[in-house]
Amino acid sequence: MYLQEINHLAFITADMDGTIRFYRDLLGMKLTHGIGHNGYRHYFFKTANNYIAFFAYDGAQLMEKKFHGTPSCKKLGFDHLSIAVSSKEDLFALKDCLEAAGIEVIGAVDHGIIWSIYFFDNNNIPLEASWETCKVIRTPAIVEDDPLAVAEEGAEPQPGIWPEVISPTPPEQMIAHPGNGFNMRDVLIERGMVTPKSDYEMDAANYATNRSPSWGKKS
Repeated sequence: MYLQEINHLAFITADMDGTIRFYRDLLGMKLTHGIGHNGYRHYFFKTANNYIAFFAYDGAQLMEKKFHGTPSCKKLGFDHLSIAVSSKEDLFALKDCLEAAGIEVIGAVDHGIIWSIYFFDNNNIPLEASWETCKVIRTPAIVEDDPLAVAEEGAEPQPGIWPEVISPTPPEQMIAHPGNGFNMRDVLIERGMVTPKSDYEMDAANYATNRSPSWGKKS
């Protein structure tokens, strides 16, 4: 399987200051890295091995509030984000922390395999914290009154569903064009704030052509 864990989930905020206060100072997530230029920002907060990221830019609007799991006829592609905690004590410690900050918390709620609490961040993004009460030992562990045939095929990828790759990308074509943050790497390396991974090989010609030495440097 090519995919591993989620690298990051990216949301939109109209209030980056408040978002930093909420995720770093209240929830305790590290603000690890980010980029900002011309009124545009993209900041990352670390949760164990993953990140929650936020875009901030002119014209960003506050998300319309909808409670977790509530059916809606609106054109939405997102319902809520759940973040794991390691113990019942941590779940209630977080609940206490949120309530002390004046944030409404629903729960804890026992959902069988997890206990959850529900709350909103400063952007109206619906958040959940979950403590697992069971370990799934046989998959797919689904309880449903009208099971989907496709789900009953099993947990593993099924062969023959999608076309096979006929012409894989050769190594010499495994390149990426410069995007937002391209020059950020060089600036952070020079500042001693990041180190390139050992399995990363820089395309020297592409880098030299597209690099803007003055971008992001301290005056």
